[in-house]
Amino acid sequence: MAGINIIKQVSKARNGLGLFILPCKQITITYCNFGGSSQGMRDFLRLKLTKFASQYPEVAFQVLDKPGFHPVIKGFYSNNQTKQICCRKLNADMIENKLKLIINSSGRKLTKPKQKVISLNKSVRGIWSPFHVDPSERYKI
Repeated sequence: MAGINIIKQVSKARNGLGLFILPCKQITITYCNFGGSSQGMRDFLRLKLTKFASQYPEVAFQVLDKPGFHPVIKGFYSNNQTKQICCRKLNADMIENKLKLIINSSGRKLTKPKQKVISLNKSVRGIWSPFHVDPSERYKI
């Protein structure tokens, strides 16, 4: 086999390049075992949690029973941030969507941009209005 070159290593991770690390490290799910607002959370824990947790093996799931409290999902991130979502009176599908939201976010707070976009050129046409269109052409799609 003189003409075959064997590649020893396909890729090499350098400083995190080529490797995706999920920012969410742990999720804590708290619920009440008898409260009416936790019914959807109990359904999710009974029917869907094992399948959902198997899809994200790098996230640690912790389930806590807190009597008398509303159900809450709390995510802990690698940048020492936390995000908390109240799941009061949500069904199992909505709770699954909230868990996906926590897993896919970075943990940072949502903020408005601090700078405004300012154009150096003024518009020649001015502000557009739907009334600038010919009336016979207004509602044609």
